[in-house]
Amino acid sequence: MTTTMTASDTDRFVEVFEAFEKGLPASQPESLRKIRREAIGRFSDLGFPTIRQEEWRFTNVAPIARTPFSLKVATDTVKASSIQPFSYDGTIQLTLVNGRYVAALSQLHSLPEGVVVCSLNEALEKHPEKVEPHLGRLASFENHPFVALNTAFYGDGIFIWVPRNQVVEPPINLVLVGSPSAGPIAFFPRNLIVGGESSQVTVVEQYVTVGEGTYLTAPVTEIVAGDNAVVDHYKLQRESSEAFHMATFQLQLGRDSNVSSHSISWGGGLVRNDVNAVLDGQGGEATLNGLYMVEGTQLVDNHMRVDHVAAHCDSHELYKGILEGKSRAVFNGRIYVHPGAQKTDAKQTNRNLLISPDAICNSNPQLEIFADDVKCTHGSTVGQIDETAIFYLRSRGIGEAAARSLLTFAFAADIVERIKVGAVRRDLEEFLFRRLPKGDIVRQAV
Repeated sequence: MTTTMTASDTDRFVEVFEAFEKGLPASQPESLRKIRREAIGRFSDLGFPTIRQEEWRFTNVAPIARTPFSLKVATDTVKASSIQPFSYDGTIQLTLVNGRYVAALSQLHSLPEGVVVCSLNEALEKHPEKVEPHLGRLASFENHPFVALNTAFYGDGIFIWVPRNQVVEPPINLVLVGSPSAGPIAFFPRNLIVGGESSQVTVVEQYVTVGEGTYLTAPVTEIVAGDNAVVDHYKLQRESSEAFHMATFQLQLGRDSNVSSHSISWGGGLVRNDVNAVLDGQGGEATLNGLYMVEGTQLVDNHMRVDHVAAHCDSHELYKGILEGKSRAVFNGRIYVHPGAQKTDAKQTNRNLLISPDAICNSNPQLEIFADDVKCTHGSTVGQIDETAIFYLRSRGIGEAAARSLLTFAFAADIVERIKVGAVRRDLEEFLFRRLPKGDIVRQAV
């Protein structure tokens, strides 16, 4: 596959920006229009990344650059019955189709006083003072082409605002649907979640496909956790193998805040997850866990950076991968402890299980420490199922295929069991039962 790109690969997006900008709602603040123009200018300078760049050397995005995506998307291609499998009882649901909010497929109810849950465009029109201080100012596009594209071209997204001392009991379920109807399309959802001081909220973020066809989604989700706020976040990426998914997840933690995120990837043909957390308030705690399961020729790339800016902060990351067929996975994690961030407690672990001898994983956990009173560890493992454990199970009457599936399930369960939203946890367990050979035996055993 060629990695050589031409100016035309980049120019396709640059050339349509002017027309796109003219079609934006007149109510959008000039400050955000300025950021959009800066972003498309930066994308023009950067171009699409290539494998000659260190941060992208295992992930070839040439198929994305070469595809003539259209930015003209339809939102009437999805029926309510099509997204029923992704709806959870008792949740507040917001649905985007091809990056645009669809009220008819959403269910808003049980919102406490002062809580704002709506489309990003509606928030910009009705609550600009809540949106402008954060939007476009957290996830940096300076060195990331796909963040630059998102910042320039986001057409809509979800906005969640939880004011001080408010607790949103039901989880908020975001269903982001890709549904190409006529040729390859590209869309760029932008989600902003702001938790005020001492607030609490749970958000489920799902990426799914309805129908067939190639598309690119490059979402940016930003979470701002105020002092003493608690945010639980779950991302399920289960798109079709024809989807390109290039996502950025940006966290900003205030003093004594607690943010946990679980990222689950089992779909998409080419997937990249950039996770960036900044702990700049003392006493902040971030838990970032992930599970990726790939097969065939799928590729999933998880890039993480956790910046410990303030003292007395904790971060814990555990990412696990299960690779089958000729699939590939990349894990690149960096914990960066800034000068003055004393009493930092940080741990980063990546573990990978290769089911197939043709599967490949490139793992690179890193530490950069510029403070002298810290506790930081990192580790990585890549291996196959323990044959001794298989022999033990077979000696007790369990077939080889079932034994391998039981051990694979146990490997994944370490992440699955940490999911607090029961419906999400059961959904993931059911997927594993369907995916694993002899899944019915595994279901009975667990």
